[in-house]
Order: sequence, then structure tokens, then C-alpha cells
Amino acid sequence: MSIRVEEYGRNHSGETINAITLESARLRAVVIDEGARLLELHAPDRRGQHADVVLGYPDVAAHALGTGYFGATCGRCANRVHRGTFPLDGSAVSLVANEGPNHLHGGSVGFDRHRWSWELDENRDAISFSLTSPDGDQGYPGQLDATAEYVLGDSTLDIRMTAVTSSPTIVNMVHHTYWNLRGHDAGDVLGHHLGISSDFFTPVDEELIPTGEILTVVGTPFDFRQPREIGGRIREIEHGGAGRDTPAGFAGYDHNWVIRGQAGTMRPCATVYEPTTGRLLSLSTNEAGVQIYTGGYLDGIEGKDGARYGPFQGLTLETQRFPDAPNHAHFPTTVLRPSQLYDHRMRLEFATD
Repeated sequence: MSIRVEEYGRNHSGETINAITLESARLRAVVIDEGARLLELHAPDRRGQHADVVLGYPDVAAHALGTGYFGATCGRCANRVHRGTFPLDGSAVSLVANEGPNHLHGGSVGFDRHRWSWELDENRDAISFSLTSPDGDQGYPGQLDATAEYVLGDSTLDIRMTAVTSSPTIVNMVHHTYWNLRGHDAGDVLGHHLGISSDFFTPVDEELIPTGEILTVVGTPFDFRQPREIGGRIREIEHGGAGRDTPAGFAGYDHNWVIRGQAGTMRPCATVYEPTTGRLLSLSTNEAGVQIYTGGYLDGIEGKDGARYGPFQGLTLETQRFPDAPNHAHFPTTVLRPSQLYDHRMRLEFATD
């Protein structure tokens, strides 16, 4: 195991952005303090050949301007909040609207736009990032002290996100890496085989806001109880995509699935298998849901290493509380109170066939 720290670049304030490399026997991960972000993950295929399997921007400036959230820790409340408003203890709270009239991934200056402090733990091959979000940040009440920790094992990457608050607020942090198990610059993911440990999903309206329903996946394109190709029924997905054009002519998946089992306990969530390389990614989490977005709105985005990312070139696996949960009392709560610890865990395990 080894850890290496190098300068990655400088942000608009002139601060040094660092790249921290964690390397184990089989994996190599690179994270940066801008957005507590996973920049690279190199994993072997069935022949032992390594490839970087996460999408990313080419430099610090692109991270600051980009809207793809590549590899970022998103918060305070990630995903969408309808009209940027919600009730909390009898009062209405208004957040910054940054996707039309709605609030997305923490606002226009969310956690992904900040340089996080960090500490290394070389005994555990870990790095822990920390960020303080002040009272009123993007409209959120209470000071929030958040952490995002990455721990690399021989074949695993553990991610833990925690937070404590000074007064009642809402929290739903997510990790927003786009995965492509053929390699970040190797075309689309429609041939990847996806399995989801879920019998239900939360449908959305034309703005990608949950309707409040929780529906069975049986007989729908959302049925991944048995692994199958992502592209198999993807053209059947209909939604307006928050008013955005779709470069491919169809948008694909950008939805939340309800994970089987008891939220708060670690349990299987999803698997992704790429048949040409034999790479297999297995995800477990203690969260209630997972948002899977198949990158339908990627439109010739300039990526790292000279890559250019088009539609469906990556998929996210955002374990989470349900989108717009603050406005749906029957969804798992996102409310955090001063006596509580927000504790979100995910484990990514990499193997080959």
C-alpha cells in the first residue's frame, strides 16, 4: 500500500488543489480536495490490464465550471428539491434554485464547488476530507460540519460521508462518480449488465421530480432484479429531463430505486458487469435508495486525457435518501438534528470473471 500527494493545480482563488493517490495491490485511486472528488480509479480486467474506469474533467478550471459533478461529493442536500422549498418544524425554508425553479445537488455553490480540508491516515490507507457549511449557506439552516472519507483496500473502495449540525436542517450527501468499466474513454455503457437489489422505484415528472408514488418494477423498464443490459429497454424511458434537450434523442435512466432491506444496515445495492473486459463492480450501502443516471445529457464534454464524453458514456450509482424527500412525509427523512449523526456508507468492490 502507498499514498502519494502532488499538486494538481490552482483554483480561481489561487489556492493549491492537491491530488492524493492511494494505491493497493490491485487498485489505484486518485482523489482531489476540490469537491472531495474521486478523479481516477484504475482497476484490472480479466487479463490483468488496468484502466481508469471513472469519468473526469481535465483540470481544476473545468471542475469549477462544469455541471456534470464528475466524481464529486455533493451536498448539503443532493438530488432535487421541488421549487427549492420544504417545510421544517412548521416553517417554510427556501433554498437557492439552480436547475430552473428547482434546487439540485446543494445549490449553485454546493459541496462540489469547495476546497475541502483533509488528513491522511496511512495506517488505514485512508484520506478524510472535512468541510464546514455555515448557517444560511445556499439557504440551509444551521452550521453543518461534514466529512467524506475514502479507504482503499486490495479490491475495495469504502466511502463514508458524515455530518453534524448546530440546528435542525436537511442532509442528503451523495457520491457522484460516473463509471465506465471498459475505461472512461471507451464509448458508452449501454452494453454493461446492471443488476439492482430493488423491487420498487420512485417515478418522476417532466422535471425529474418524484411524483410521490412508489411503484413496482415488475413489467417495467426499471426491472433489474436479474442483471441485464442497460441499453435493453432504455428507449422506453420517457421524461422531459428538466426541460433539457437530449443529444441522443432519448434521455435514459435518471431515477431512484428503493433498495431491499433495512436502511441503516449495510446490504447489497447493485452490480455492474462489463462483458468485454470481465470487470465486475459490486456496491453495498446503508442508505435507503440509489439514483442511477446513465449520462443521457452528456453532450461532447471535454474530459481528462483528451477524452470527449457523449451520451451514455458513464453511469452514476448515487446511494441516497430519496429525491425531494423533504416534501414527501412517507419518504425516508433527510432531517438532521443537533443530537444526531448523519452517517452514509458505501462499499465498492471490484472483481473480474
